[in-house]
Amino acid sequence: MVAHRVVYVTILALGVLVLGGSAAAQSAPASSSSAFGVRVVLPGGAGETAGAVSAPPRGGSTLNGWSYGDGAVSAGSLSTAARTSASSTATGEGSATIQSVSLFGGEITADAVLVRATARASGRGAAGSLDASSVSNLVALGSPVQTAPNTRVALGDWGYMVVLEKAVVRQNQARLGFRGFATGLHVVLTAAHGGLPAGAEIMVGYAEAAASARKAVPPPQPPPPPTTKPPAQGPPREPVPSTPGTVPPPTVQNPPQNVDPKLTAAGYVFPVYGQASFGDDFAAARATTGWHHGNDIFAPLGAPILAVADGTLFLVGWNDVGGNRLWLRDGAGNEFYYAHLSAYSPIAREGAQVKAGDVIGFVGATGDAIGTPPHLHFEIHPLELLWMGYDGVINPYPYLTAWLRLDDIAFGGWTPQAGRAPEAGAVLLQADDISSLSGLGDDSLSSYLVMPDLFGEGQPGPTIVGAETGFSG
Repeated sequence: MVAHRVVYVTILALGVLVLGGSAAAQSAPASSSSAFGVRVVLPGGAGETAGAVSAPPRGGSTLNGWSYGDGAVSAGSLSTAARTSASSTATGEGSATIQSVSLFGGEITADAVLVRATARASGRGAAGSLDASSVSNLVALGSPVQTAPNTRVALGDWGYMVVLEKAVVRQNQARLGFRGFATGLHVVLTAAHGGLPAGAEIMVGYAEAAASARKAVPPPQPPPPPTTKPPAQGPPREPVPSTPGTVPPPTVQNPPQNVDPKLTAAGYVFPVYGQASFGDDFAAARATTGWHHGNDIFAPLGAPILAVADGTLFLVGWNDVGGNRLWLRDGAGNEFYYAHLSAYSPIAREGAQVKAGDVIGFVGATGDAIGTPPHLHFEIHPLELLWMGYDGVINPYPYLTAWLRLDDIAFGGWTPQAGRAPEAGAVLLQADDISSLSGLGDDSLSSYLVMPDLFGEGQPGPTIVGAETGFSG
């Protein structure tokens, strides 16, 4: 569950949340698009964006040069555009072109980054494309980089980069819809580097487009002609046996003898024992899951993972996204999600009662974190938000910071913050709890990405701040 933080997520109103729009407006084809050239985000949300545009209305931006920090980011030129149209067919297109890209004084260079997202929808179908996106002559730390979609590149001991990060969400119920976004380069710092702190992120080239339309109602079919004899019956067919999926067996290790966790006054403990680093990567865009529901805590492979509170373990086992994962429910009903463990401790069993500070597993990189630095993906699901399902999360960062400092902050009575969120670089349309699934193939994953009846493009609706995305992965 390595975070891709740079994109702040604005949740658009869906279904019953679409308020104030007429029935006719909600049934009409609709579209939206947006793009930006470069975005730098620092821990806590500070940073800067160049060339941000969105549609509707149609927008465009051109800059002859742009830089940030002391050589951290520079671009020779950048241009962005966003446009939409809606009649019998809705269309949306976002694009960004950035020339002569240099990051960290030339440690990462590219001749050009081009991202383009298109979407169209009518009552007969919806489709789109991200295929026109490309990165030319990409070099990282002196070595050429292949630019296949969603390629992850390690950057020494200070970070990683995702190349041509792409994601698509489709809708196929009462409305037909397509939404896709693409990012050319996405750099995440796991340690301070080039004048930027750990947790900082850089995105070069971003575009997204969405379109939806109400599904056309097929004409009624005439009744079949009468027949004087029953249809011929073939021989009985045997059911086709299914092949069960294979799940890697869990690994169990004994905890080290010298673990001495420090508890806060409220009885909570930081979930990783020993040396660890983390940033505020909550609400980051994810190519496979849409958005990131927690924080990633980087630590050495095999570092002990601790129960943050007294409580009960459940859903202890494997899924293809979280790898070795488990959940902890504390005495107040709050729930905590741990993912990517390399192994479990002997007490990590379904229904086990644990105490704050007990070793329940070990840091790893299992599931979709294979190939990334070892880390723990950690989420907080407060009791007050459990009715929202997997979306009922809050940003763990202030709690992790408080537990690390051996103090605490109020946990109960959480409510969304007031005000509006920063402008969205990606839009979360739906999130489903896939933390208990195993063997996620294309068919099963696509079934979980089926959207509600409305995308909400062009419709006024509330902006929700404080909820973060991401399936656990």
